[in-house]
Amino acid sequence: MGAIAAGIIGLAFLIMNWQPGSRVVLLPDSNGKTGAVIVKTDTSQQLLSTAYGSASVNTKGVITLQAEDAAKVTQRYASTLDARPQPPVSFILYFEFGSAADIVPAFNPVLAQLLAALPTYPAPEITVIGHTDRVGSLESNDRLSLQRAQTVRDLIVQAGIPSDIIGVSGRGEREPVVATDDEVPEEKNRRVEINLR
Repeated sequence: MGAIAAGIIGLAFLIMNWQPGSRVVLLPDSNGKTGAVIVKTDTSQQLLSTAYGSASVNTKGVITLQAEDAAKVTQRYASTLDARPQPPVSFILYFEFGSAADIVPAFNPVLAQLLAALPTYPAPEITVIGHTDRVGSLESNDRLSLQRAQTVRDLIVQAGIPSDIIGVSGRGEREPVVATDDEVPEEKNRRVEINLR
């Protein structure tokens, strides 16, 4: 009787203290690049930095590293991988010097690409970010960059995209594509970025 009671108590202890382990698998991005992640428990930590590297954590917090096979990861986690959102896409429009209305090249091809990509995002978010070159004051470039972003937003809304999924901001001359001295005009910096995610 004592052995049965000890067995039941041992089983009850095992059930009460059992917790499933965890596993982290590091996937490359769509360009094949891999970042890094630190897997940490109360007692240890490990760095994952290779594609399809994995870390398993047992119920005692011990981390075990191993390399996974890409095909097996794809098969094992197929439903999770299928549920991932589409990667973000970006579109660039260029503006004439000093203008918040003249878009170079024409807006229509970019709009067509945006409209084609939009249905692949179940809960789309669009951000429109205006930029300027370094000609003019910081304050006037802040205003101009925001006006450029608002112009593009208005054109997107006129094409039938709901305004409530579109965010707008102006960055002025702070994020140039091409670094220049102050008061140097640069067409590639006079732009609006449309980001869809």
